Amino acid sequence: MEENMEEGQTQKGCFECCIKCLGGIPYASLIATILLYAGVALFCGCGHEALSGTVNILQTYFEMARTAGDTLDVFTMIDIFKYVIYGIAAAFFVYGILLMVEGFFTTGAIKDLYGDFKITTCGRCVSAWFIMLTYVFMLAWLGVTAFTSLPVYMYFNLWTICRNTTLVEGANLCLDLRQFGIVTIGEEKKICTVSENFLRMCESTELNMTFHLFIVALAGAGAAVIAMVHYLMVLSANWAYVKDACRMQKYEDIKSKEEQELHDIHSTRSKERLNAYT
Repeated sequence: MEENMEEGQTQKGCFECCIKCLGGIPYASLIATILLYAGVALFCGCGHEALSGTVNILQTYFEMARTAGDTLDVFTMIDIFKYVIYGIAAAFFVYGILLMVEGFFTTGAIKDLYGDFKITTCGRCVSAWFIMLTYVFMLAWLGVTAFTSLPVYMYFNLWTICRNTTLVEGANLCLDLRQFGIVTIGEEKKICTVSENFLRMCESTELNMTFHLFIVALAGAGAAVIAMVHYLMVLSANWAYVKDACRMQKYEDIKSKEEQELHDIHSTRSKERLNAYT
């Protein structure tokens, strides 16, 4: 009988511990972090592969070659974009962890307001700093999303030309890379529907794959923007809760101090009356 009671108490203690742990999880920050990681992973992974596919298309079908020396050509720019993608992946992996940690601490500060944990001025400053930094990153991701839409537009034009060529017989359509600033005005890198390279490019799966990879990368950048907006809402709400909690904490401290002073005054007066009576 005693063993069953002990087992019941143990199970009850484990259940209460699990409920307490689940209650301390910042679910809003967790959802935003998952969305951020998914968006960054789609943007970085698909964007990297799409850039590699773009290099193959330019070299194979447009017959472009890397220039010797330190000349800044389209291939060098693509290599720079790849390194930027590596940096974005690493930076936002760390930033997502920092925001999750901040969410855990903020949730603990709110729930343990009357416990041993005290909300400090430094904690409020850190929360305000994260709000400002997240706002800047949101603007940066908006710019990345707008920039990623450019290759999607270019590949859509190319895909449309391929489609129109198959629908309309005898159509002679051309695509000049100078329209998009990929090559200089002096270079003529034009491909027309009557050329063999154009027909091979339209029939290959590489063009279709690269086009869809850029679309997925654009969707990933959009998901990162949504995650940043979600983070802004969470951080702003947490900062407001912490600010109100600090005011309540100050009120409780003042109230406790006044009660202690009143208690000391009453104790002193009681002693004086007792001494006068004796």
